[in-house]
Amino acid sequence: MPYKFTFDISKAPHHFFAEIAVASYQRGMHKVFLKSLQDIIKKFKIQEATGLNLQDAVMLIQDLIDMQAANLMQRGKFLKTKKRALFLPHCSRKYMDSRCKAIFDPTLPSYICAHCSPDCVINKAAVAASEKGYDVYVLPGGSCIPKILSTKKYEGVVGVACGEEVKLSGELLNNMSVAGQAVPLLKNGCANTVFNVDTLIKTL
Repeated sequence: MPYKFTFDISKAPHHFFAEIAVASYQRGMHKVFLKSLQDIIKKFKIQEATGLNLQDAVMLIQDLIDMQAANLMQRGKFLKTKKRALFLPHCSRKYMDSRCKAIFDPTLPSYICAHCSPDCVINKAAVAASEKGYDVYVLPGGSCIPKILSTKKYEGVVGVACGEEVKLSGELLNNMSVAGQAVPLLKNGCANTVFNVDTLIKTL
């Protein structure tokens, strides 16, 4: 289930949330640290940067920190996997109309990137992942993931999504013994969503 609010933290420092998660996780203070979120949000003026109210900002930051902590805990297991897939959100495509030449495969269901726009983040991500041996899926929604995992038997998965969707997918991956890594959307919505390609490549 996606958030009921929209956000854009694409202009925030890319390593901000990762550094917070690493510091709290390494000190064994992950859950305690989350209690200070309101102070952190006010200190770094997250509300002003995102336009969110305090409650939504707390939810967003908490989910991002939880995501980073989960990545850290799963990283060792993930690095031992061989058969891997990358799940990308179709809403990050440069174009959401006929200008996008991606082919839709309804049997998966997934879009297959046609590499039509060099500056499209989906194209960049798909090329980088393919070069590293990943199968790449550009998904119209998270509901497609169970079918793909059950038929393809992947050992490791990297997914780009908002924190709310990552939490739901994380439960599925755990139940299927699949090691996962998540890359957060920095801007959500129905189109022109944003994620950091450099962060994705490092995660791959």
